[in-house]
Amino acid sequence: MPKGVLLVNLGSPDSPTAKDVKPYLDEFLMDERVIDVNPVLRNIIVRGIILNTRPKRSAEAYSKIWWEEGSPLIIISERFMEKVSQQTSLPIALGMRYGSMTIKNALQELKDKGVDEVLLVPLYPHYAMSSYETVVVKAMEVQQEYFPSMQLTTLPAFYSNPDYIKILSNSIAEGLKGFDYDHILFSYHGIPERHIKKSDPTRFHCQLNGACCKANSVAHHTCYRHQCYDTTELVIAQLGLPSDKVSTSFQSRLGSDPWLQPFTDHEFERLGKEGIERLAVITPAFVSDCLETLEEIAMEGKEQFVEAGGKDYIHVPCLNDRDDWASLMAQWINTWSTNQTLPEYNIQ
Repeated sequence: MPKGVLLVNLGSPDSPTAKDVKPYLDEFLMDERVIDVNPVLRNIIVRGIILNTRPKRSAEAYSKIWWEEGSPLIIISERFMEKVSQQTSLPIALGMRYGSMTIKNALQELKDKGVDEVLLVPLYPHYAMSSYETVVVKAMEVQQEYFPSMQLTTLPAFYSNPDYIKILSNSIAEGLKGFDYDHILFSYHGIPERHIKKSDPTRFHCQLNGACCKANSVAHHTCYRHQCYDTTELVIAQLGLPSDKVSTSFQSRLGSDPWLQPFTDHEFERLGKEGIERLAVITPAFVSDCLETLEEIAMEGKEQFVEAGGKDYIHVPCLNDRDDWASLMAQWINTWSTNQTLPEYNIQ
């Protein structure tokens, strides 16, 4: 059975203009796993309120980070795919969950090459309804509707895979080289607290109090909060970082419902006011730099920290198209191709 690989990342508007940002935001925010409320209410919130003001502001933010070649996330993802392709004999296609580079087009590309068994790779280290899960669900919907003879196998969340942690840690060590930090902040993308409880298969384990994350449970397989804190702890251990100089926070909240805390922007202010002068920020929820890392963290974050009293600030780049990261992905693909096994992570 001919095999192939589908890499899927978040996506991007086609240009940093309100005209192109609006339909992109519409598709993204109308996703029931992103804003998980009654469809009528979601339509009012998104199309009646958000899309009347946000496209212009988002377009301005995109214009700050846009490359001459196009969207940074798209370009980085394409470069990553090319490097992976050079290390495997399997055909690889790239799709995006939102935007014009659709999952359907990517699967058609593989189908045209004779592929009927696909390894689906959501390019998210952690499991969350609004990232990993929505990619898997969308791919399955498209496969069942348009490619019923195709088989999909999904790469599991790899946030604590030992090989991945080594590469992430190496990347962070290189980013920190020569920077005498006072503190390191691991900033992960935020999600509403209700998503944690909705993703809990036990329906009672996740209490969002910290203690539940330390008790071994099947719920950790789908608990974004646990997985983020676990990633931070694994990197601390791998690099021998002083734990009293490292903390974790969550960024990019939307609306007034409770979201995971502490909030990254509040941490910028707190750390600056408490006398932290040299701050390094890591964004491990993303494997590719994008609007949330390049503008929200690298630009706005620096301004917030300096205004609060900080002096020196760096954002350590995501893995992007690092050679070791591409080689690890190719290794996972080749292992799946030959013996059907997939990388494992260690649930604690």
